[in-house]
Amino acid sequence: MEGLESAPLSLGEAQLRLVIDAAPSGMIMVNHAGQIVLVNSQIEQLFGYERTELIGKSIEVLVPRHARDKHPDYRSKYFADPKTRAMGIGRDLYGLRKDGTEIPVEIGLNPLMTGGDRFVLASVVDITERKRAEERLRITIEAAPSGMIMVDQDGKIVLVNTQVERLFGYSREELLGQSIEMLVPANVREKHPEHRASFFKNPHARAMGVGRDLFGLRKDGTELPVEIGLNPLEAQGERFVLASIVDITERKKAEALLQEKLLELQRSNEELQQFAYVCSHDLQEPLRVISNYTQLLAKRYMGKTLDDDAHEFIDFTLDATKRMHQLINDLLLYSRVETRGKGFVDVDMNEILQIAESNLVLVIEETNAEISAEPLPTLKGDNSQLVQLFQNLIGNALKFRSEDAPKVSVSVTSHGDMWQFVVSDNGIGFDMKYVDRIFVIFQRLHLRETYEGSGIGLAVCKKIVERHGGRLWAESVPNKGTSFYFTIPKHATKVSL
Repeated sequence: MEGLESAPLSLGEAQLRLVIDAAPSGMIMVNHAGQIVLVNSQIEQLFGYERTELIGKSIEVLVPRHARDKHPDYRSKYFADPKTRAMGIGRDLYGLRKDGTEIPVEIGLNPLMTGGDRFVLASVVDITERKRAEERLRITIEAAPSGMIMVDQDGKIVLVNTQVERLFGYSREELLGQSIEMLVPANVREKHPEHRASFFKNPHARAMGVGRDLFGLRKDGTELPVEIGLNPLEAQGERFVLASIVDITERKKAEALLQEKLLELQRSNEELQQFAYVCSHDLQEPLRVISNYTQLLAKRYMGKTLDDDAHEFIDFTLDATKRMHQLINDLLLYSRVETRGKGFVDVDMNEILQIAESNLVLVIEETNAEISAEPLPTLKGDNSQLVQLFQNLIGNALKFRSEDAPKVSVSVTSHGDMWQFVVSDNGIGFDMKYVDRIFVIFQRLHLRETYEGSGIGLAVCKKIVERHGGRLWAESVPNKGTSFYFTIPKHATKVSL
């Protein structure tokens, strides 16, 4: 055979030439002596030769110099046992272009008999783009901040990055070609191939071992807690899984520390409940005794032999016991926000506001206050605590009023998953440098003689809002009023006690 322009052929040979020339990949036919007898246009484009330059030449003209000496031996072995197969399995192949550059190729060999002579028909595919893609993948994997490891369908490791070497203590040479099970602890190693086969049957990106702790086995025999994400890949007709591996040792330590803190908090809450019990029983009783006997003393000796100082001391004692009684009750109220809270139900905040206003009706009338409100939403919450929240905020506005009649407005806006409420007034306001103090239990900005109260109301409000999964804050300008903002989720996010 010569070029496509050669002497007339039989119908079979002519059809063969047409088929070869129309093939989308490079096709080249070589005889037993290694001479090129037929090429198609794709070979011309691939190697930069005209077909007339190739016909009759040795196939070694297209083989890079470093592999050219051994190529005739490979060719002879193939003709000794001709069968369809890929050339150079397990190693990279390159072709030599006319301009001297090398291109990565994939070659398939097919034996062919025609006119009593034996030939080999080779399909040649330029895999430059694939190599570039593989290189980009390799660079991406190498640069990843977490461990990256690629495994084939048989469980053999085909690619690892530096982070995997660091995590497991192996060099990549020790890992490549080995079974992935070498990194799996002995207690779960037996079942791992089954899990791997299951993933390849239904490959999709997912976390490995959802709902259970995972561990990797280091070269030194120690185990490390890991988090693994699985991603299926397909290349050259083969399936692989690319696993990202994150060492979660520090996270596990943090979780253990958090669990310890939660246990401490639970013990602290139990102690707080016990303290609340003591306050409500053991402390209240001696206070009542002191108060009762002091009142009896005042009644019995009022206007008699006691001097003015004695009467003043009695008044001081009665006032102190009254304030102590109020402090204990307020402390109980604060502690019971969590310990005595009710379950969350659907709550119409319009009704909640009306109840709070009715509880304050006397002071509203006394101060000639004006309360206005926009339509409010329905949400999940503890209705009694939400009444207390509005009652404390509105009561606070009425207490710290200016010389003008109090005006209090209640409004709400939607912010993503939250409702944001605002309770604004035209009262005396405060300097914002004190804003953090006003929500601290028993902290006061004003003298007790000027404004009554223990300074616990806003601390209770903050605790109620936080129990509902929101937050409370304030904005104020002296002599121009205060606005209290609080958020509550549109859907309950916290488990009520």
